[in-house]
Amino acid sequence: MIRRQVAEESILFFSILKWFFLALVAGSAVGLGVGCFMLVLDEAIGTVHQFPKYYYLLPLALVFTSWFSRRVVPQADGYSTNRVIASIHKNVGVHLFSVIKAFFLPVITIAFGGSAGREAPGADIGAGMGSGLSRLLRLDAADRRKMMICGISAGFAAVFGTPISGAIFGVEVLFVGALLYEVLFPAFVAGIISYQVASAIGVVYVHTPIKFVPLFTEDFFFKVVVAGIFFGLVTVLVIETLRATRRFLEKHARRLVLRALVGGGLIVLLVQLTSQKYLGLGIEQMNLYTSGQPAEWYDFLLKLVFTAITLQAGGVAGLVTPVLFIGAAAGSFFAKLYTLSSTHLGGLYLADLLSFQNPVFPALGMVSLLAGAANTPLSASIMAMELFGPEIAPYAAVTCLISFLMTGNRSIYPSQVLVVRKTRSLGVQQGREMGDVHQRYYLHDTRVAGGLWLFARRTKKAIRRLFAFRRKKR
Repeated sequence: MIRRQVAEESILFFSILKWFFLALVAGSAVGLGVGCFMLVLDEAIGTVHQFPKYYYLLPLALVFTSWFSRRVVPQADGYSTNRVIASIHKNVGVHLFSVIKAFFLPVITIAFGGSAGREAPGADIGAGMGSGLSRLLRLDAADRRKMMICGISAGFAAVFGTPISGAIFGVEVLFVGALLYEVLFPAFVAGIISYQVASAIGVVYVHTPIKFVPLFTEDFFFKVVVAGIFFGLVTVLVIETLRATRRFLEKHARRLVLRALVGGGLIVLLVQLTSQKYLGLGIEQMNLYTSGQPAEWYDFLLKLVFTAITLQAGGVAGLVTPVLFIGAAAGSFFAKLYTLSSTHLGGLYLADLLSFQNPVFPALGMVSLLAGAANTPLSASIMAMELFGPEIAPYAAVTCLISFLMTGNRSIYPSQVLVVRKTRSLGVQQGREMGDVHQRYYLHDTRVAGGLWLFARRTKKAIRRLFAFRRKKR
């Protein structure tokens, strides 16, 4: 009995030791690769943006990225996060040329004004480097899969400077409703090391903790719940807009070159009609929103339009950064709505909203849209703490979970595998990819809502009858 226990602990010890060193190697390599990507991207943005009308070249940039990604080494198609997730589920490696595409094509897309993000290249480079290291070290298929997951975690951590949420994101994004606990330890190690290596080579991260002491009240908690519902609806709008834009462009502009020219031309036209702040990453604008500067009501809608056209017209880059922008703008708009409603109610909460809630709701919007769009409420909640401080944690957890539930069986990553249903009222086939999920509707949860609606309706009629009886009596 003692020998068996000693043998068991010895095996576990050597397994921990093995994956500590493998994650150390993966995190160092990914941190170096993603750090170089971010430095190259910043240099390219600074060089191109010296020309005031740089975005006029965006149609040509989209033509090049769409043609190069699909025509040059077409079998190397693992340059998007969705394709990487599919590769992990199929337990196949990532082509080396996919890493090259994920490194350079997003630089071109973003530098010339494409509304896209840099987190997907980070995750794609990480998964590709993890796959390459597994081939170099002659690991088996199971270990290669774990190395690729560690690469995604390390890439996300290096891009946003959030090692804990980045590590969990790389594990949580694979399945809806399940976590691979066996990968958590190496993912954490890889994320922390990647973040430190990227910082050491010159990548600068800007975190803006929200300075406030939250006072829990029933009124504010109700607003947080309403905000979560609002963010969930915005997330649904984001996913459906991306789908509709793809279908529209595929139907009316079937050729890649024509699609890129039309999409790039539309973005140039929209810039002339609106503003340049919807181009590129938009990080500076996000920081303004989370610092309390109010957004216009249409900011999150226009950013969504710019992003949908960029990515569906041939741009190669990520979706998470635009989602964070849309969430921050939507949160600022939500805070403004409550400010106006408080003014109409006599200014009871106006001072509190202006000094406290304006920075809070944009921050909640950022992480809530990430939770809903990518089906990652856990990592999004932790990301809120890493970016904005621990005080926001309880509110972020509530809005992230509500947004996650409100999104339903949708995702910006159709290759995610659905493991757990979000409600009994939606009958779905579990174990399938989100893009292949078909829904049936039941009445388990809707009976309660229907009962409450019927009770409210009958109560309203009873009150009307009571007042009508009193008037007749008078």
